[in-house]
Amino acid sequence: MLLVDGSSYLYRAFHAMPDLRAVPGDPTSAATGAIRGMINMLQKLRKDVRADYVACIFDAPGKTFRDDIYPEYKATRSPMPPDLRAQIEPIHEVVRLLGWKVLNVPGVEADDVIGTLACLATERGYHTVISSGDKDLSQLVNEQVMVIDTMNDRKRDVAGVEAEFGVPPRQMVDYQTLVGDSVDNVPGVEKVGPKTAVKLLQEYGSLDNLIARAGEVKGAVGDNLRKALDWLPKGREILTIKKDCDLGEHIHGLPSLEDIAVGNGQNVEALKAFYERYGLKGLVSQLRTHEVPPELIEEHRNRAKVGPGAQPAGLFDEPDLSGLSQASTLHYDTIFTWEQLDAWIAKLQVSELTAIDTETDSLDEMKAEIIGISFSVKPGEAAYIPMGHRYHDAPEQLPLEGVLEKLKPWLENADRKKLGQHLKYDRHVFANHGIEVRGYEHDTMLQSYVLEVHKPHGLASLAERHLGRTGIDYESIAGKGARQIPFAQVPVDKAAEYSCEDSDQTLDVHHALWPKLQADSKLAFIYDLEIKTSEVLFCVERNGVLIDGPMLSRQSTELAQRMLQLEREAHELAGQPFNLGSPKQIGEILFTKLGLPVTKKTASGVPSTDEEVLEKLADDYPLPAKLLEHRGLSKLKGTYTDKLPQMADAKTGRVHTHYAQAVAITGRLSSNDPNLQNIPVKTAEGRRIREAFIAPPGHRIASADYSQIELRIMAHLSGDEALQRAFREGMDVHRATASEVFGVTPQDVNSEQRRYAKVINFGLIYGMSSFGLARNLGIDNTAAKNYIQRYFERYPGVKNYMDQTRLSAKSKGYVETVFGRRLYLPEINSPNGPRRGGAERQAINAPMQGTAADLIKLAMIRMQEVLDAQDRRTKMVMQVHDELVFEVPEDEVEWVKAEVPNIMANAAELKVPLLAEIGVGSNWEEAH
Repeated sequence: MLLVDGSSYLYRAFHAMPDLRAVPGDPTSAATGAIRGMINMLQKLRKDVRADYVACIFDAPGKTFRDDIYPEYKATRSPMPPDLRAQIEPIHEVVRLLGWKVLNVPGVEADDVIGTLACLATERGYHTVISSGDKDLSQLVNEQVMVIDTMNDRKRDVAGVEAEFGVPPRQMVDYQTLVGDSVDNVPGVEKVGPKTAVKLLQEYGSLDNLIARAGEVKGAVGDNLRKALDWLPKGREILTIKKDCDLGEHIHGLPSLEDIAVGNGQNVEALKAFYERYGLKGLVSQLRTHEVPPELIEEHRNRAKVGPGAQPAGLFDEPDLSGLSQASTLHYDTIFTWEQLDAWIAKLQVSELTAIDTETDSLDEMKAEIIGISFSVKPGEAAYIPMGHRYHDAPEQLPLEGVLEKLKPWLENADRKKLGQHLKYDRHVFANHGIEVRGYEHDTMLQSYVLEVHKPHGLASLAERHLGRTGIDYESIAGKGARQIPFAQVPVDKAAEYSCEDSDQTLDVHHALWPKLQADSKLAFIYDLEIKTSEVLFCVERNGVLIDGPMLSRQSTELAQRMLQLEREAHELAGQPFNLGSPKQIGEILFTKLGLPVTKKTASGVPSTDEEVLEKLADDYPLPAKLLEHRGLSKLKGTYTDKLPQMADAKTGRVHTHYAQAVAITGRLSSNDPNLQNIPVKTAEGRRIREAFIAPPGHRIASADYSQIELRIMAHLSGDEALQRAFREGMDVHRATASEVFGVTPQDVNSEQRRYAKVINFGLIYGMSSFGLARNLGIDNTAAKNYIQRYFERYPGVKNYMDQTRLSAKSKGYVETVFGRRLYLPEINSPNGPRRGGAERQAINAPMQGTAADLIKLAMIRMQEVLDAQDRRTKMVMQVHDELVFEVPEDEVEWVKAEVPNIMANAAELKVPLLAEIGVGSNWEEAH
C-alpha cells in the first residue's frame, strides 16, 4: 500500500515551484505552481514505488478533535496563502485523474487517516509505504510500515527512525511529547530538547515510567518535568496519531481495502482537458507522447519481468524491503566456458521442468535479440549465459550462434518440458534467431491470470504475493528514465543475478500456483485453454497482416483536408477563430459567447465539453456537430492513417500487432502496437481504413465472425424456452423479440419495432436500466419501463437468470463463464450504490462476454490444428473480438468458406446452435 500525505505534498509543491500562472505573465490568471509540482511528485512516486493500493490523503477543512482538546492547537500557524488555497480543488481533481484515491475525512487529520489505513494494511499482511516529509509519521513505522521523504531522499524504516531520532518508532510519541511541536503550537517540557529527551527515554524506558519517577530526575530538567506533569498526558493525546478512525462513507469497501486498489490508471482524455485548462502545455505533449493503454503497460511489465512500479535505487537499496524471508540458499552460476555450458545442458536433459528467461535488447518481440539466457531446474538453483554484454572491461563471453546451436536440440525437443513468465515473448525472441521452441508446458503469468484475474500478474507481484520473496528490480541494475542503459551494458555479474533470480522465482511461483489449478477441474480447463491460445497467438502475431501504405498516406491527406474544411466551418459558426483541440476555448465559445445550455460540469465546476456533452448539443446546434466530426477524424488520422505505415515491417510491409492475453477480466484479448480491435466502423472514413488491410497477389482476405453470440449465450445461460426456440428455429431474434414485446405477429413487425427490440435485447445483457433504454431510444422513462416489463414477461427465464446471478455474485464475489472461467467483482457488495450497481451490471454481462471470449479461443485453437494437420497455406492474421481474419490462397478460398464457419459453429456445444458467417474479398473491408 502506498499512502501519500497530500497536505505535506501541497505545501512542498507550492514552495518548491515558481509563481507559475495558467496564462504566463498575467497576474490575474490562476496560479498553477502547486498543481504542476503535485503532478510531478506523484508521477515520479508511482514510477519509483510498486504498489497494489494507493491513496492520497489531505486534511479536511474545519476543526478536528484536537482543537476540542486544546483550542490553541496550531494557533500560531500562518493562514494558507490565497494562491495555494485556490489550487486545492483542482489539485484534488487532477490527483483523481492520475488514478489515485483522494481522501479527506472531517474531524481528523490526514495523519490519522494514514495511521488507520496503515494499521488495517498491517493487520491484513500488507506492507505500507508512506510518502511524507512530516517526521510525526515516524511513530507509525514498524516492520511492515516505512516512511519515505522523497524530497530529501530519506528512508524512515525501523533502523532509519532510530538512527535519525535516537529512539525506536515505538518511543516516538513519548519523544515528541517531551520535545513538543512548535510548528503545531504543542508545548513539551521546557528546555528539554532532542538529546535530553533521548537520554531520559533511554534511562526510564517510557514516558509513563518517567512520569511515575519524576521525583528522581535532578536539576532544572527535573524541575521543568514536574511542572509539566499535568500537561504531558494531554500533550501525548494531541500528538498521538489515531489508528482507529471511522472512515465511514469516505472509503467504501473497508475492511477489504478494494476501494483504494490500483485500478485502470490515468483518465487520459480528462487529463488532457485539465492540462489544457490550466495551461500545462508541457504535460499535454508529454501525455500524448506517453499515451499507452494500461493493458499494454502491464504486458510490458510482464515482458520485462518487472512488477507494477519499481523500487528506486537510493530509497530501497536492500534486496528485501519488507523483511520477508527469501528462499533457501541460492546457487546461481554464470556460464563463461563450453565445459560449464555442457554441464548445464546435461542438467537440462534430465530436468522434469525447466524455467527459461531471455534477456534482450528490445521489448518489441518481433525485433528483440538475445543478450543472455537463464535457466532454473529447481528452486534456488539457476544459471545465466551472458552472450551480448558490451561495455568497457566486459568479460569474454560465449558466442551467441554457438550457444544457440548447442541449445537448439533441447529447445526444440517437445519432450523436454519448459515454462516461462509470459512465454509468448520468449518464444518470439527464439524465433527471431531461427529456433522454434517446443515443449512449453506452463506460463506463470497465465496461471495467475486464471486463478486471480483481478490481481497483478507481473513476476515481482507473484513472487511477493505467493512466496514472500522480493527481488532485484530492473531499474536498480539498468537505471531509469533518460539515464537507463541498454541491458547489453549492464555488468554481467548484476545481469546474471537478476536473470537467474527471474528464472528461479518463475519456477518457485509455478510450484505455488500449479497445485491450485490442478485441484479445480474447471480452472485447469481454462488454464489449458490459455496455454493453447498463447501458442496460436504466437502464430497469428508472427504472420502479421499486409497493409497498403500508399493508400493510408492518401487517406491521411484527405483527412487533413477535411479537417481544415471543418475548422473553417467551425470558425465561421463561432464568429471567430479558436483552437478546436482546446476544451477551454471550446467552452468559452459554446457557453459564454453562444450561450448554449450547460448540461454537465467538471469536478471543478467548469462546463464540460466531453463527447457526451457535444453529442447532446449536436442534436440542436451545428457547431458541436462540427467539433465531433473534427475530433473523430483527428483520432483516425493520428492513430491509424499516419501511424500504421510507420509500424509496418520495412521488408514485408506487414504489421505485427501484439495480443495482450492476461489483461481483461472477461478473458478477451487486447490488441496493441498497433490496436487493430478499435478501428471505428460506423463511419465511412473508419471503414476505409480496413480497405488498407490487403491480401498479397494470389490471395484473398476472409473474415468470419459469430452471429449474435452474446444473445445466444444468454439463451443458453438463462434456459429461457422462448429465446432458445427463436434460435433453434433460425428466426430473426430481434423480430421475434419485437413480436413478443409489441404483441404482433413476426410478419407484422415493422422496422422501428425491430430496432427497438434490438436495443432492448443488447441493452439488457449489458445491464441497461429503464433510464438508459429511454435515453437510447429517445422515449420517456415510463414507456421504457413498460417495454422492459413486457420483455421479462415474455422471457421469464432471462429475468430469473439475472436475479439469481446477482445473488450468486454477492455470495461468491465472482461469476463464471459456461466453461468455468472466474470473473471477480470486488465492488459487488460495496456500500456505495453506484459502484455496487456497476458491479451488478458486470455480473450479468461478464459471463456472456467471458463465454464469448472462451468460444473464440476454442475456435482459434481448433482452426490452427486443422490448418497444421492439413498443411494448408491459409494463415490466421487477426482476431478482433468475435471475428477471425484469414489470408487465403485463391485455391483454398472455397475450402475456407466451407470449413471456417463449420469449425467456429462447432467450437462447443450449447443449448442453442452457434452460427458463424464468412465473407471474402481483396481487403478486410470488402470481406465484410
